[in-house]
Amino acid sequence: MPPILKLTLAAIAATTTLATQAQQAPLKVGLMLPYTGTFAALGDNIEKGFRLYINEQGGKLAGREIQFFKVDDESEPSKATDNVNKLIKRDNVDVIVGTVHSGVALAMARAAKESNTLLIVPNAGADGITGPQCAPNIFRSSFSNWQPGYATGVVAAQKGYKKAMTITWNYAAGTETVKGFTEAFEKAGGKVVKDLTLPFPNVEFQALLTEIAAQKPDVVFAFFAGGGAVKFVKDYDAAGLKKTVPLMGSGFLTDGTLEAQGASAQGLITTLHYADNIETPRNNDFRNKFAVAYRSNPDVYAVQGYDAAQLLAAGLNAVKGDMAKRPAMLAAMNKATIDSPRGRFTLSPQRNPVQDFYIREVKGLYNVNSGIAVKALADPGRGCKG
Repeated sequence: MPPILKLTLAAIAATTTLATQAQQAPLKVGLMLPYTGTFAALGDNIEKGFRLYINEQGGKLAGREIQFFKVDDESEPSKATDNVNKLIKRDNVDVIVGTVHSGVALAMARAAKESNTLLIVPNAGADGITGPQCAPNIFRSSFSNWQPGYATGVVAAQKGYKKAMTITWNYAAGTETVKGFTEAFEKAGGKVVKDLTLPFPNVEFQALLTEIAAQKPDVVFAFFAGGGAVKFVKDYDAAGLKKTVPLMGSGFLTDGTLEAQGASAQGLITTLHYADNIETPRNNDFRNKFAVAYRSNPDVYAVQGYDAAQLLAAGLNAVKGDMAKRPAMLAAMNKATIDSPRGRFTLSPQRNPVQDFYIREVKGLYNVNSGIAVKALADPGRGCKG
């Protein structure tokens, strides 16, 4: 055999070997979630949901082992860029999954866009992520802040309420959710007479509750989550308002918080893209497996983490685990239909779930589905050019 041909064959063999080794190398997944503070329980359930799906696949995605790198984002936007760069620059992760806090997620999205790192957001609803900051490498498995606010506004108007007040933390998730509520409520003829806010993560609600009592609106719309939601619902009840002014909210007000809220939460109406008793084989199977694995009931955060893993798998399976085939992988993720416990969903052109929003009523320790608020609700993706 001529020497040149020998050399060529050797080079091809070496290239093939390197490609195979790269394909079999562990996939580096960076988890940037809140592991301490107000949202710690939320971050924990997102991770549990994500790991549950991977465990169902035998611990691999598209044949590749998973290597995890974890960073506590502390729900602190000022630390977000440094924290996400630990995963991007120090750990050289293939994909980042995070986070809960919208302010932190916006900084993560900027870093992911600049570095072209694949980012899957399993909770934070910041409208900008699928709006002005959208990018082909940024996906969401949860919702936009606008969506649950809008759905609740539809339901409040259907109930005949005409005058509303809103209350939330003064940060992206709160203000954007309130805007969604206001858009739907006022489109149907209602009027939001006052928006009340307090700094995140402040939970001193008394002065604002006094103002609600004085104004006597037909309904109050609230956005809080985690520990803040627990205290708000209990304080609202303790102030005597539960009996006089109906309280409604984005579903995060009562998701993952019911045990701590106790009797104060009973009867509260919220809307969200998940409810505990969606009677489908898919949801029942998910809930049973989660309960066996973690000895607790899953919530919406667990679902969103689980579906982040499903979305990643849809892309990886399309390219047989070879992330070097980036365009084909992203295209497959864009076109995916996710068989979620919440119900099947697709993605909008801005890579945000197009999904049903349920009306939920608190009964015992469950957010019980009592109907559909809005079917196949798509975020408008205002400002997205990517």
